[in-house]
Amino acid sequence: MTPAELNALAGPLDEDIAARPVKRTPVMPPLEDDTPDNHRNAPRPSPACLYGLVGEIARAGSETTEANPYAIAANAMAYLSCAVGRAPFMPVGNTWHHARLFPQHIGRSGEGRKGDSVSLMKRIAYLVREIEPDLSPQIHAGGLSSREGLVFLIHDGYREGKEEIPPIDDKRLWVIESEFVNILHQGKRDGNTLSAALRDCWDGVSLKPATKSNRLWASDPHVCLSVAITPSELLASVASRDLTNGFMNRFLPYYAERTRMLPFPKATPKAEVERLAGRVIDVIKHCSAGPLAKGDSMRVELSPAAADRWRVLYMGELNDRSHGERINGLIERRAPMLLRMAMLFALCDLTTTVEVAHIDAALAWVRYSIETVKFVFGSAQDEHEVRETNETAQKIVAFLTANQRVTRKQITVDCFKGHENKTRIDAALDELLTAVPPRIVVEEDRSGPGRPTKFYELTANKANKAKNEQPRGFAADSSRRERSEQSEVTGQRAEESSQVRIVREQVKASETRMDAGTSHSSHSSPGEVAQPVKATRL
Repeated sequence: MTPAELNALAGPLDEDIAARPVKRTPVMPPLEDDTPDNHRNAPRPSPACLYGLVGEIARAGSETTEANPYAIAANAMAYLSCAVGRAPFMPVGNTWHHARLFPQHIGRSGEGRKGDSVSLMKRIAYLVREIEPDLSPQIHAGGLSSREGLVFLIHDGYREGKEEIPPIDDKRLWVIESEFVNILHQGKRDGNTLSAALRDCWDGVSLKPATKSNRLWASDPHVCLSVAITPSELLASVASRDLTNGFMNRFLPYYAERTRMLPFPKATPKAEVERLAGRVIDVIKHCSAGPLAKGDSMRVELSPAAADRWRVLYMGELNDRSHGERINGLIERRAPMLLRMAMLFALCDLTTTVEVAHIDAALAWVRYSIETVKFVFGSAQDEHEVRETNETAQKIVAFLTANQRVTRKQITVDCFKGHENKTRIDAALDELLTAVPPRIVVEEDRSGPGRPTKFYELTANKANKAKNEQPRGFAADSSRRERSEQSEVTGQRAEESSQVRIVREQVKASETRMDAGTSHSSHSSPGEVAQPVKATRL
């Protein structure tokens, strides 16, 4: 074989290969995913939730089963809040609160172990009934379908033909609804008023429908609910009106699923159930509960230290509205719920004085519930939007602090340099205007031509300015008062010039002052004696 033939078999030379252009596979740039990451941790309750007797029941029930201890604790609170009755009360202004709770267990089907979480409390409750029949409240686990059906369980008596049906004297009722979705579906039926009846039960209002034909009533009900539902059922079944009409925010939602797997769970020992039943009986006796118990006869109050703790919480996180409109609506009653739970923890300690430890245990439940609401009804995108809106609002507050009184254009151009969108700024301004109390005020200036100009100012600055403009010393107590009104100058256009005149009006002393000895209300007419306000019992 000739050298040329050998070279042909060997293939191209190295220099020929090097001279050829190299074909490279293009490297694809990494994909950019701008969608928000919606992965979040499930709510994690604090061990502070498992306080006192409630904690003992929770630990006993979860020690040998797969039931979540916090779900067991929530059902224990529902039963105990029912068992203590209406005798213990806590006055808040003209409202009297009782320890009524509606815990709402949210968990996936099979994983939530919702049935297991209520089993131990049912065993304890039935044992209490065996030992002390008069102390045990009525238990209904058959579901609810209508207002009339609910009233029938605790009715005031009625006539059936010629027969008089005696009333049910004990108005304590613990309702176990394992399928809360049924209640939600009933509320969507035309003419069904079950959701309204449950709102009244949470408030403690007598169930007396204003109908001529229906005379089935229930006075002073003391109904507590334990309900359970899956997250998907809750989101699919809850009506939009229930999110805003005060129905859903009367429940205490908590997300709880099993924390471990036991192939062979065991029942709580009978001796432990008997011990816990004895503890429960002691609590019920302490509260003087029973069929003949007198309502509102045991006043529960905060200790000085607990009152200080409550004051800080109430002025802070219990009225924090930075969670977004939907979440804020669902947690609107977190403050009274905290007081009810704190009162229950105190009663379980056989005392009528709420201490700081009781407040902190109730606060742990409130925080757990808020995180549950955000986890179930919100999303990562929602939380991102709320966080951005809050940051925008804080920047506006800082800008107003430095510039006092500004226009919307100044906020957009000078504060954000045109880098913030209109929707976000509007949402931030709405948050500041609807805060309690409002953090900013907006005023219109119509003195110039064309469309009126709106000015934004911090509420604190406005209040200080008004305070500085008020008369000092004895002038503030004068029988004369000044009122500013704007009037047009004759012969000139209103938009070109105007002046402010001071109108002095003679006011009788009897019209500007109330005699403390003859008036009890700031809304009373001069010379009238206000009638005493009857306390609302909740």
